[in-house]
Amino acid sequence: MRILYTPVLIVPALASEDRAGILEAAGPGATLVEATDPVRQRAEIVDTDVLFGRVAPEVFALQRRLRYYHAIGAGVDAILSPDLVESDVILASEKGEVGIHLAEHAFALLLGLTRGLHTALRTPDYSLREPIRREQRELYELTMGVVGFGGTGRAVARRALGFGMRVLAVDIEDVAPEPGVEAIWKPDRLDELLGLSDVVVIALPLTKATHHLFTRDLFRRMRPSATLINVTRGAIVYGDDLLVALEKGWLWSAGLDVTDPEPLPPGHPLWTHPRVIVTPHTAGGSPRRAGRVIATFCENLRRLRAGQPLLALIDKRKGY
Repeated sequence: MRILYTPVLIVPALASEDRAGILEAAGPGATLVEATDPVRQRAEIVDTDVLFGRVAPEVFALQRRLRYYHAIGAGVDAILSPDLVESDVILASEKGEVGIHLAEHAFALLLGLTRGLHTALRTPDYSLREPIRREQRELYELTMGVVGFGGTGRAVARRALGFGMRVLAVDIEDVAPEPGVEAIWKPDRLDELLGLSDVVVIALPLTKATHHLFTRDLFRRMRPSATLINVTRGAIVYGDDLLVALEKGWLWSAGLDVTDPEPLPPGHPLWTHPRVIVTPHTAGGSPRRAGRVIATFCENLRRLRAGQPLLALIDKRKGY
């Protein structure tokens, strides 16, 4: 088995013990090649059996015998080329493994808004004490609507329950129940969820169906007192309409780790909006993330050799 590893931000390097673990999982005779430069990747992928990392679609198109592609990163929208979708290559990712840090970041954004931290940090002035206190809110007994109930949505819901919130969710799939979550509805009840929710958290992948899902049509269905949180993909929310919704009072505030457009240009109104917090796509940061993805990759190599079902598989036609 010939494995090609392409370093990325999430796993920028492999320690010697990581390399040893991967080769042991791959079995006798396995080799591991590292290629950072696209030119080298083009040369190496031709004879590669397993890919660990990410390559541009034009590089993937050169593969001849690839069996298994483990994409580092949870979302696969950037790599799902027609060549990959139509191929027999098995695709897996960090699907289901990023919920912890994304959920924690979602609550960092939410609490920053509800406790007025963004105002205090932007303008360090004791005279803001009373204005901030007038705008502060408790999460206790508020309703959270989680849009997308995969690994990230579940992690968000569990934390919301810890704050004493009521939790509702929607998901297109028939997902398992979660203790404490009041209801998991199909998307045909999204409008109902929006109308009931004080906080709406987007936990969706970016697909053709979810691209610009949140436009002024949905914002009008939200509570004027509601907060929108997005930590997955910026293009799920139509940025221009979000600005309109904030200005017209269709929702109270927004916490965004991802934006439309992304990157958000310098001087864009969302950077300094008094009821918005924007972080520059940093929710994915965690010192434990690399270890998780390497462990799953090793387990899948063992399963591949044994002919067993792999973990974190992506349905290439659905996009998640």
